[in-house]
Amino acid sequence: MANTQRLVVVLVAALGLAGCSLVGASGSDTSDGTVTLVTHDSFGIGEDILAQFTAETGLAVQVVTLGDAGSMVNQLVLTRGAPLGDVVFGVDTTFATRALDEGVIAPAPRLSAPALADAQAHALAGDDGRLVAIDYGDVCVNADLVWFAERGVDPPTTLEDLLAEQYRGLLVTPSPVTSSPGFAFLLATIAATGEQWPTYWADLDANGVQVAAGWSDAYASAFTAGGGNGDRPLVVSYDTSPPYTIPDGGTEPTTAALLGTCFRQTEYAGVLAGAKNPDGAALLVDFLLSDTVQQVVATTMYMYPVSTSVTLPAEWVAWAPLADEPFAVDPATITANREQWLNTWADLGVG
Repeated sequence: MANTQRLVVVLVAALGLAGCSLVGASGSDTSDGTVTLVTHDSFGIGEDILAQFTAETGLAVQVVTLGDAGSMVNQLVLTRGAPLGDVVFGVDTTFATRALDEGVIAPAPRLSAPALADAQAHALAGDDGRLVAIDYGDVCVNADLVWFAERGVDPPTTLEDLLAEQYRGLLVTPSPVTSSPGFAFLLATIAATGEQWPTYWADLDANGVQVAAGWSDAYASAFTAGGGNGDRPLVVSYDTSPPYTIPDGGTEPTTAALLGTCFRQTEYAGVLAGAKNPDGAALLVDFLLSDTVQQVVATTMYMYPVSTSVTLPAEWVAWAPLADEPFAVDPATITANREQWLNTWADLGVG
């Protein structure tokens, strides 16, 4: 199986963890012996890793998945009087201030993990430690290098390049309304073009951009290097996607992230306000910063761990560099304008 296909299969397999419950040594499944983790449906930390937490604390981990990061935060807001769990993981940069402003996150937990200082280097501006950074990465346009080489065409390098005639009909992006990476790409264009972003998207639409419902639809189905029969050699994905396109027996990936198009995302964890087991929740946040978890973040979550003491996969070092100057939008600005931006984008009828 090619590594591109393996990436898709592994991501789908990770979804099978949804709703799993790991019972501690005591066999108890009560609130005293269980900590409930609310997360997105791409959570990939496996049962074997969570079992180590159970062995260390005697607490079973119950995993509740609530769709993508946006859907998850929306449901947490709707249920803040009766939280769906004790701790949340996967609140990303684009939704962090909403979670804080809506009061769904409890005061900062007491943590002791060695990686805490590394996490604080990625702290959300204006937060007092309620949300704790666990991993980060860049959402970028990815290019199928083989497709471009076969046609003697250079891939684009910037967002502005995507409007050029030679790239007409080549890009597919997840929808910003239904996809976290899709929204991150929208934010990159807002950061790059300011108030002119609707014009940019109208021009992108005129140049034949395709909009898919989610990342898997865009990457696995529409992207020419995604393992299916896609016809789009440009796709909005992650800077960490290329290492997974190294062919079996090969030494180099067949794709590359275009680092001039990237938006930086950080994923956070926090104790939920009103948690039944806040002490257990704090222990689980600490565990997410442990070497045990941080060491596997790259291979299970496809993100960079915040810890600087763990070893990254060799192929990441070679083929998954982060952008030197990723686009950024102030989280408070995102919160204040999200709905207006999404409504404006929807009104454009892109794709």
